[in-house]
Amino acid sequence: MNGGTRLIFPGLSAFYATMAPIVYALTRFAIGCIVFVHGWGKLMTGYTGIATYFGRIGLPAPSVLAGCAIFLETVGAACVAVGLLTRFFAAGLAIEMLIALLAVHLAKGFGVGAGGYEYVLLLGIVFFAIAIRGGGPYSVDAKIGKEL
Repeated sequence: MNGGTRLIFPGLSAFYATMAPIVYALTRFAIGCIVFVHGWGKLMTGYTGIATYFGRIGLPAPSVLAGCAIFLETVGAACVAVGLLTRFFAAGLAIEMLIALLAVHLAKGFGVGAGGYEYVLLLGIVFFAIAIRGGGPYSVDAKIGKEL
């Protein structure tokens, strides 16, 4: 597999090689869908409600950030799910998760049950990894032959 290790069961190498791009596409699709649901909730709450909340917790330019969050978590997450403009939207979502971690969740500790940063840290790292790797072979980006 990689230069430093050998498989205990070498017969699995073909399976791993075949499944790697499929599992990546499934991961990208799943994370996009998960965050889309969060964005849909924000959309249903309404722009004004999200902007008010962002202002209440002390974020600067809460109206702008509310619009960005709703856009990224709906349009951006859907694009990540299908692999369209993948790097752009995954990077934007990774940055959004970093802001959420620092502005909202860090003070609440690690555990997600207490509102901590565990979940947004995971989402942010996955989005960062997707931003670095791109859409992969099973993406709209690959079909059109262009990506950032």
